[in-house]
Amino acid sequence: MTIVLRDANAGDLTYCVGLLAELQTATSSIQGPPHTQVFEELLTKARGQIVIAEEGGAILGMVTVSYNLAMRYGGEYCQLEELIVTPAARGKKLGGLLVQKVVDNAKARGSAEIGLYLVEATEHNRPFYEKYGFVAVGTEMRQRLKK
Repeated sequence: MTIVLRDANAGDLTYCVGLLAELQTATSSIQGPPHTQVFEELLTKARGQIVIAEEGGAILGMVTVSYNLAMRYGGEYCQLEELIVTPAARGKKLGGLLVQKVVDNAKARGSAEIGLYLVEATEHNRPFYEKYGFVAVGTEMRQRLKK
C-alpha cells in the first residue's frame, strides 16, 4: 500500500490524542488533558500544523510543529514539537517522511530555521535527526509554569 502524508483534519482528533498518549508513555513526559482547542488551532496552520502519515486509511503516525516569531530571525521560525509513529509501523521510514515534510513546509512558509528539542528519553534519536540536516546547538533551560 501507499503511504500518504496529509494535513490533519477535524476527524483526526481521537487518533492524534491516542498517538500523543503513546509518545508521553514512551518518553515519560507529563500528560495533560486532550486540548481540543489547541488541536483546532493547529488545523488552521496559523501558529502550527499537524501532518498525518496514513496507509490504507489507517493513521500510522503524526508530526506537529509550531511557528514562532523571533526578532533575531526577522520573522518566523519553526519548532518540531512531537513526532510519533505507531510501533506496528516502525521500519517503514514514516518518521523520516514526516520530518522531511515539515522541513519542506517550513521552507515553503519562509521560516528562517526549524529546530527541535531532545530530552534524555529521546537523545538516542540524535543520529536520526542529523540525517535530515539538524545539528546540535547549545543546551536548553526551562521553567515549568503549569502543574
